[in-house]
Order: sequence, then C-alpha cells, then structure tokens
Amino acid sequence: MVPFAGYEMPVQYADGIIAEQNHVRTQAGLFDVSHMGQAFLVGADHATVARALEALVPADILNLAPGRQRYTQFTGASGGILDDLMVTRAVDPAEDGVLFLVVNAATKEADYAHITVHLPAGIRLIRADHRALIAVQGPMARQAVGRIAPNPCRCRS
Repeated sequence: MVPFAGYEMPVQYADGIIAEQNHVRTQAGLFDVSHMGQAFLVGADHATVARALEALVPADILNLAPGRQRYTQFTGASGGILDDLMVTRAVDPAEDGVLFLVVNAATKEADYAHITVHLPAGIRLIRADHRALIAVQGPMARQAVGRIAPNPCRCRS
C-alpha cells in the first residue's frame, strides 16, 4: 500500500501486476476508485448545464445521450489541457438538468475551483465527497456484476 491523494492505494498484488492486468483483460477486475472526485453539475435543464460545461471542455456535451458517458479535458484560456474528467448524463428524465462529473483525485480541489469560477448564474456544482465509487472492467464485467445485481441500471451497452 502507498499513500496517494490522502488515501492508501494498493500497488502490488500477490500474483504480481502482470497477472492482475492479464486477468482484467481476459476476465474482469473490480477497482475501488472512491478517491476520485465526484460532483454533480446542476441547472434548469440539460441544454443549460451542457452549454455551461462546454465552455470549459472541448467536447459535445449537449448531444450526450441519456445514460452515456464522455471522456474529455478541462482546457485553459490558451487552450492547453488542465486535467481530464468523465461526464455522465443521467438516464432518468427527472434528472434532466444534472451531469455527473468524475475528476482526478490529486487535482480535484483545483478542478472544482476551476469549474466554480467559470459557472454562469443558475448552475451549481455539488460535491459528492461522501460517495464511494467502484469500477468493474474487462470483457466479463457485465456477467460478474450481473450475478449480484441482475438489473443494475437501464444503461445501454
């Protein structure tokens, strides 16, 4: 275990890193990524929130379909990349004006400050520091999760 962004992160496993990587590539792996920054960008409707975020990232957030995620970057005034993030649009129509953001752990404070400074009136950033986050990756991820949560969401593959 090693310290990282205020958390203890595993870096070595009994069978080694290569064995872990091969297992995830051929089967599935579960990762605790709760150290990542999680927040909600909230406004009146999707178009309003998407346009506010599009002022900070070079990605089409307006046309992001419900239940889908987009990987993008925060850019500075001169166009350079400040950091990367993931943006997810809720599938539930009742959450039309909500985008879920996941930012890097080590830079989450700077990312949140960058967002907050550039938000127009009527758009709020709500941090979700109390939430856990796991990632399940690999070709058998759906089957692995399906054993414990047969219908986890209405998301598309």
